[in-house]
Amino acid sequence: MNKQPFFENVIIITGASSGIGKQLALMLAKQGAWLALAARSVEHLEEVSEKCQQVGGKVIIIPTDVAEKSQCQNLIERTVEHYGKIDTLINNAGFAISSRFDEYHDLSLFEKIIQVNFFGSVYCTYYALPYIKKSKGRLVAISSLLGKLPSATADGYGASKHAMAEFFSSLRNELHKSGVSVTLIFPGFVNTGVSSRFLKADGMQTGKISIHEKGAMSTEKCAMIIIKSVKGRKREVVMTFEGKFGLWLKLIAPKLVDHLLRKKALLYQLDQKN
Repeated sequence: MNKQPFFENVIIITGASSGIGKQLALMLAKQGAWLALAARSVEHLEEVSEKCQQVGGKVIIIPTDVAEKSQCQNLIERTVEHYGKIDTLINNAGFAISSRFDEYHDLSLFEKIIQVNFFGSVYCTYYALPYIKKSKGRLVAISSLLGKLPSATADGYGASKHAMAEFFSSLRNELHKSGVSVTLIFPGFVNTGVSSRFLKADGMQTGKISIHEKGAMSTEKCAMIIIKSVKGRKREVVMTFEGKFGLWLKLIAPKLVDHLLRKKALLYQLDQKN
């Protein structure tokens, strides 16, 4: 009998075309998982799928924009049609913005980040939940340190991650006697190149790696921590010492935390200009 924890475990991963999602797919494929990979880019999904199959994973790709409710429903239905069950849902899809609230031309981009980061995970979870209850499976939400700490800019990203954290924490209580575990993950910066894809107020990407991402945690380490946490059905994981220290400091010196966050944001802004 294969003792890999996710052997023949049907796992849906949203945002699987790059970064953390891609790395999770590769590592879980090596454990013999049966994967359903979702993202908007068919080309990138096909590349990830090929690599997963090379290391022993069974894979289907389902192009999905999680901001669209009907596409999330399609993701779940096609996964069940193909595999007959769902064991684990990893809500990983999302994007970030690099902008002050008073720089927005209108609220369409702010609304979009809430739609993708928050409602995208709600939609997928809603349609997957009956199957995950049946398998006594796992729900996973990839949030952010900004899902626990304030930000220096009210760009909508932190708000989306706070909402995500509260929803899944409450859902955990609701599912207390169901056998379903809910694991919340709070990463800091991960070295994925994501900061170069941050959107500015005009909707264009920054095109530059942030000073805070340089030297950050690798995708391999991040994915390894997530998989270990999901395997153990942990409640939540704050990944970095900085994050754990920040949460402690917020309890006793919230104004100092605000000051440090503003200073960090200023360093980022200066770096982007250079």
